[in-house]
Amino acid sequence: MKNCNIPIFIPHLGCPFECVFCNQRRITGRGTDVTPEEAVKIIEGELATLPHDAHIEAAFFGGSFTGIPMKEQNALMDAVQPYIEEGRIQGIRLSTRPDYITKEILDNLLKHHVTTIELGVQSLDDEVLKAACRGHNAVQVHKAVSLIKEYSFTLGLQMMTGLPGDTPEKSMYTAQEIVKLKPDIARIYPTLTIKDTFLEKMYYEGKYRPQTLDEAVELAKRILLLFEENDIRVIRLGLQSTGEISENGAVTAGPVHSSFGELVESSIYLDIMREKLPDNSSVRVFVNPREISKASGNRRRNIKALRNEKNTSVKISGDENLKKREVRFVVS
Repeated sequence: MKNCNIPIFIPHLGCPFECVFCNQRRITGRGTDVTPEEAVKIIEGELATLPHDAHIEAAFFGGSFTGIPMKEQNALMDAVQPYIEEGRIQGIRLSTRPDYITKEILDNLLKHHVTTIELGVQSLDDEVLKAACRGHNAVQVHKAVSLIKEYSFTLGLQMMTGLPGDTPEKSMYTAQEIVKLKPDIARIYPTLTIKDTFLEKMYYEGKYRPQTLDEAVELAKRILLLFEENDIRVIRLGLQSTGEISENGAVTAGPVHSSFGELVESSIYLDIMREKLPDNSSVRVFVNPREISKASGNRRRNIKALRNEKNTSVKISGDENLKKREVRFVVS
């Protein structure tokens, strides 16, 4: 069964803090706060296009949902209830901050058929959290996770790499701590310098150096593999590409790419082929047909790298019998 979200963006709602990297109105492309009536219009429009047999959640993203006054939370969630009662939507998912989780809040979310809670953790290094002006610390993350795990919610944790004061070692520490927290799902976002943020000011003043694209890909790859080894499903690598989140949009600097996740997967394929393929040869490589573009690499980057590094000529073909990241090769 296909899983589908109906995204309902609530930029900056519920959040009194101004994280250095954050400009939700730019990221979401939405300039005003959503009303329950608008939420209904969004749901109706999306339901008309989604498969009838899909598992669908209405998803409140872009703000700190549980920081909104309870009356406004309930009004937004109440707008979804008729669709849940009719069986057209299976639940609600939302993103929020770890310091906005209490038993009272969770009881209310459960009553309104919330199924998935994603926490914006970003880092579990207190120095990085302070430099990013997050307004919470690592202890609050652990407390929030512990509370959520007392319920039946699906738990998601979001982390960022390349924040001010961050290093690859600190990001790996955060990833290892997330593994200990045992979420069901995770998202990995490299930090982008968005226009009209304090991070942009830091960048122009020379106080912040963003990750290069290659650095971000390499680090995200290590974290992805760590999470997968520990049965944590990564549902997103990099921010969703939009008109604003693009090389020609609202991104001033940083590792922005329209297919960041595919770059990470391609890097994994390159590592596999580097290890398995013989030097000085001509090789036909077989992968699952849906993985051919990843194995080839962006603009055939992997094929070019193997030719330069191993003097190996590679042709990539599809084989339906192979699983994701499974490689078979024939030397000619």
